[in-house]
Amino acid sequence: MMLEAYPSNSASFLKEHNNQFANPIGHTLSRSIEGIFEELVNEADFDKVSPLIDDIVRISAIQEIKPSQALALFFILKKVIRRELGKEISENRLESELAALDVTIDAFALFSFDLYLKCREKLYELRANETKRLTYRLLQKANLVYEVRDEPDFIQFKTASKMKRGN
Repeated sequence: MMLEAYPSNSASFLKEHNNQFANPIGHTLSRSIEGIFEELVNEADFDKVSPLIDDIVRISAIQEIKPSQALALFFILKKVIRRELGKEISENRLESELAALDVTIDAFALFSFDLYLKCREKLYELRANETKRLTYRLLQKANLVYEVRDEPDFIQFKTASKMKRGN
C-alpha cells in the first residue's frame, strides 16, 4: 500500500528484499507497519506506536513523498479492516469497537502528519543553511567577503567624535 508511492522497480525491490542490510528502507517500512498493526490489534499503546510512525514518516519526508501518499497507509488500513472483517463485525455487532479503532487510526494519521511537517521543515532548514554556507564559501574564495564592524563599535565611534567636537 505505501509502496505505491515509489517507482515500480523500487517498489518491487522494497517488497522482495527484506534484509536489514541489503534493503534498510524496505526492512524499516515492513517492521514499522507490522508493529503498528500489532499495536492496533492489541491495546494501541501510543508510546510503542509513535517511534514506528516516526520511522515511516522520516523515510517518506526524506524521499520527498507527498504527504497524502506517506499517510495513505492509515486510510488504506481502515479499508482493509472493513474488507477482511466486515462480516464478523456485523455478525458480532462490533460497530462500536470499529468506531473506536477508527478514532485510534485517525489519531495516528494526525500524529503522522504533524511529524511529516516537522521533518520537511527541518529538511528545508538544513538545505537553506547548506546553501548559505556554500554561498559564503564561494564569496570567500572570490575575495568578496569583507569584515564589517559591529553596530555597537560604530555607535561608540560616533559618540566619541561628537564628544571631541563638543556636541
